Amino acid sequence: MDHPSQNFFGKSTNKLLDKVVDKIFGLTDRFNPRTTLIASLILLICTSLLMIASASIPFASAKGYAEPLRFFWLQLGYVAIGVMAAITIYKIPIKYYYKQHFHFILTMWATVLILLILTKLIGEEINGSTRWLSLGPFNLQTAELAKAVMVFVTADYVVRRSAEIRSNIYTGARLLIWYLPVVFFLIIQPDFGSVVVMAATLLVMVYVGGAQGKQYLAPAIVLLSTMGIAAIAEPYRRERILSLVGNPFDDVQGRNYQLVRSLIAYGRGRLTGTGYGDSIQKLAQLPEAHTDFLLAVTGEELGFIGVVFVLLLEAVIVLSIMAISLQALKRRQLRLSYTVFGFAIIIFGQVVINAGMTMGLLPTKGLTMPFFSYGGSSLVVLLMMIGFVLKVENQSPIIDAKRQNDKY
Repeated sequence: MDHPSQNFFGKSTNKLLDKVVDKIFGLTDRFNPRTTLIASLILLICTSLLMIASASIPFASAKGYAEPLRFFWLQLGYVAIGVMAAITIYKIPIKYYYKQHFHFILTMWATVLILLILTKLIGEEINGSTRWLSLGPFNLQTAELAKAVMVFVTADYVVRRSAEIRSNIYTGARLLIWYLPVVFFLIIQPDFGSVVVMAATLLVMVYVGGAQGKQYLAPAIVLLSTMGIAAIAEPYRRERILSLVGNPFDDVQGRNYQLVRSLIAYGRGRLTGTGYGDSIQKLAQLPEAHTDFLLAVTGEELGFIGVVFVLLLEAVIVLSIMAISLQALKRRQLRLSYTVFGFAIIIFGQVVINAGMTMGLLPTKGLTMPFFSYGGSSLVVLLMMIGFVLKVENQSPIIDAKRQNDKY
């Protein structure tokens, strides 16, 4: 059998990419990615619930809630909803996703666009952003759903237009027809972080789909220039970028407040932490510590060891998903492979951004640590992705045995 990267990653293969593929293929022979994925996910979610319980008690008390573990119980409820949603996705026969793939994808894309429009029109404004659509007791952050749907869109396009993409990356401009309306409504929310994750996922998927690396220069310049202009167009974005320049402790009470508190939390934790429940920064020092900055509280209470444990579990989850993607790729099930791979990139990107911002390596963004930070929409959508990934792992050998690989 030819090397998968020679068949699907373009005519002139990338040596570094080949080495990565070989390494991951080697790992899949030594462990079961399905079992590893589920076990790592359970460990991470249990750790998340423990840390949310610790980090959210001061915030719940400050807000006057009678139940100090309010956010723990809410997150536990989101876990239950997410598991049920994942089971639902898993139970849907995989042929329904791809039997008439264009109509299915068009329906998903149109639904997301309608939800984004409704979010802007009647959505709930929180902390200056209109990102949440109220659905009774549950607030839906449509951006989370949009990221998942755009992976389906990109995977389908990369397969249908594979020859064009390999010959010239600029033929992928048609994808902008799908992306621009979604990106527009995300920017006006505003949700610049989700746009960055979505753009990065698009570029990686197109590259893996066979686009030649040298053709990325011009699009990369355009993308970076656009992001730069968008970053300095708003005062709050300029402040976040400036907080990375120079000494963050020069403006402790101003633009660097969150970053400084996060760095202090990491500094207090050192190697083994101050002990579970003993964080000082969560005591109204670090705003809403159970959400985007939960990793910093983990660093304070459980130390460097605790942070490494969380990031290691995230890495294992990403690698397990990529291993399942590569198994589908070996069987020439391209749509399945690219979709699963896209989900892995989304999770990896959010891990990097969240960890980077809490450690002062990246500007602060409203992105959660996947499967770890408090947040219903993020957790439910991520678990739905996992449901689809496990469905692919289950059905891929059956599809191969039936010789129906070209349909998936």
